Amino acid sequence: MKNVVVVAPHPDDETLGCGGTLLRHKEQGDAVHWIIVTEMLEEHGFSPERIAARDREIQEVAERYAFQSVVRLGFPTTKLDEIPMSELVGKMSEAFQNIRPNILYVPYRGDVHTDHQYVFDAAVSCSKWFRYPYVEKILVYETLSETDFGMDPDTNGFRPNVYVDISRFLDQKLKIMQVYQSEIGEFPFPRSIETIRALASIRGSAGGFAASEAFMLLKERM
Repeated sequence: MKNVVVVAPHPDDETLGCGGTLLRHKEQGDAVHWIIVTEMLEEHGFSPERIAARDREIQEVAERYAFQSVVRLGFPTTKLDEIPMSELVGKMSEAFQNIRPNILYVPYRGDVHTDHQYVFDAAVSCSKWFRYPYVEKILVYETLSETDFGMDPDTNGFRPNVYVDISRFLDQKLKIMQVYQSEIGEFPFPRSIETIRALASIRGSAGGFAASEAFMLLKERM
């Protein structure tokens, strides 16, 4: 059994990026943990009703995945550029030391959303072998409407080299994604059911499966 951690800048990133893979881990008997980095806060313009709805979504999604634990770091959403990196790394490190993950799933640093960039940097800072010897593998996931909208000409873009067969889990992933009612839109909105299914087909064709999630392998210690 492996300890698996998905680090999500925002709730729904975990499902868009690696929902099928997480379900596959669960079937294989791994312990899967969810770290949510940011929160909606009233002082940043979110209504109590919207915050309560998001809390209900998180609870339902956690139940559907049967996560071993859910850790909410509580940083303000869309405001990570205002948080000292040392504070972000400190809370991430504390979570890692408690969970002791063997496999990490983290967002792509080239995503257009700056929250994703800061989360990537903090997570990678918490993977040095001499401080976190239990981390065996780090995989980067892609997030629709974030990874595909990154336009930095100095990056090579998301170039996957790992493909996970999620053919048996795709429908379940789509149902979980629909829990996030405010995040789903009509096609051609990037976070539509049609687009999520299409990406799974495209990645599947590259990996030799009916449906796949794709990742960039950053590090593996064997």
